[in-house]
Amino acid sequence: MNVIKNYNTIKLFGLAALVLVLAIVSLFIGVKNISPLQVLNWNKQDIMLLTISRFPRTIALLITGVGMSICGLIMQQITQNKFVSPTTSGSLDAAKLGILTTLIVIPQEQALVKLIVSFLVTFSASLLFIKIINNLKHKSIVFVPIVGLLFGGIINSITSFFAYKFNIVQDVGATRDMSGSWLMGDFSGILQGNYEAVYLCLPAVVITYVYASKFTVIGMGKEVSLNLGLNYNSVLNIGLLCVSLTISAIVVTVGIIPFLGLVIPNIISHFKGDNLKATLPYTALFGAAFLLVCDIIGRLIIFPFEVPIGLMIGLVGGFSFLILLIKKQ
Repeated sequence: MNVIKNYNTIKLFGLAALVLVLAIVSLFIGVKNISPLQVLNWNKQDIMLLTISRFPRTIALLITGVGMSICGLIMQQITQNKFVSPTTSGSLDAAKLGILTTLIVIPQEQALVKLIVSFLVTFSASLLFIKIINNLKHKSIVFVPIVGLLFGGIINSITSFFAYKFNIVQDVGATRDMSGSWLMGDFSGILQGNYEAVYLCLPAVVITYVYASKFTVIGMGKEVSLNLGLNYNSVLNIGLLCVSLTISAIVVTVGIIPFLGLVIPNIISHFKGDNLKATLPYTALFGAAFLLVCDIIGRLIIFPFEVPIGLMIGLVGGFSFLILLIKKQ
């Protein structure tokens, strides 16, 4: 037993070391060449570039990778379905609708207001999605995410309709106070002073770890949870609050990151099982590592330009999703 525990600890530390190495590599990739081996020769401009641009970008990557992966894990536990995630439950589309609402109603407000409105819309949509799937007569492992995709498509259609109606299709690119669009995840515009909202993901991660055992129990079903004396609705709402807050903070800060919350938890559960508390650290670290790798590839593949990370994740995640569907069939 101790041997297995020590082996798991070694693997966890190895994964953490990999994340650290990738984070360091991320810091020194860019049009401006800064060598870590020549730290004594760094000038003021090099230090400013690191502190204003590259450190914030790497931190945002780490937190986003952790946050989106854990969101997917929570959604899969709550719905008892491995193919449910923020991408396949309409949560990301709801976050976009929340941002569009602020652009229409209160266009001059700061990012914090966008975050709050996005959070409220996302949480409401998540509750509605849970209610819809609870009323389904047939809850096959493939049918539920298809319903989620249809639900997200409806929300996305509403978003597009009002964007065209109010002639703000072009304005949606300014929702992050940068030139990038929240329709496609992109870390290139992350700078000191415009990414700090992503730190709101951290309390949600802590709450998830505290409630990990309870999320595992509600993953067994409502009747089992009630028989074990667990307040099913309260734990469900806490899980959805964590997911909604994390997604809203990420979408407002960096845009849409698709499929990350779907692929990572499935890969980890394949090797580590379904005990949320046991798999949570692996899911968080692997999600961060996966996002860093995709970002590094996207920055190098057409250097000095870069491919938006939302596109990279979409390609890799979409392909992985299809493989998972085929294997389940």
